[in-house]
Amino acid sequence: MLYAAAAVLVLLVHLSFVLFVVFGALLMLRRPRFLWVHLPAVAWGVYIELSSRGCPLTALENLLRLRAGLADVQGSFIEYYLRWLLYPGWLTADIQYLLAALVAAVNLVLYVCVWRRRAVPVG
Repeated sequence: MLYAAAAVLVLLVHLSFVLFVVFGALLMLRRPRFLWVHLPAVAWGVYIELSSRGCPLTALENLLRLRAGLADVQGSFIEYYLRWLLYPGWLTADIQYLLAALVAAVNLVLYVCVWRRRAVPVG
């Protein structure tokens, strides 16, 4: 029971991390100091996406699920839990690279907005 609960906790942390990578730049509009946490998270997310490597959180969740007597997750976190939403059947490797570039570009635009907002004196 403890391992199953820990696996669910890892799943929730993993989902939170994915959402932070995709939408975290929006936090910069209110809290620019999140930049130093978000920027490495985006770099890691883009690296994992482009390299097709597995995320360590998926491996940890699998370990905990196996110790709890549950089936392990087949593939990556995104493939197992979010593939139907994020990766429909028509998705190709080229489109996946385009999506990774889009996430990086959106975050870059938001960073520029935050930078300009901080650089312009108010008043």
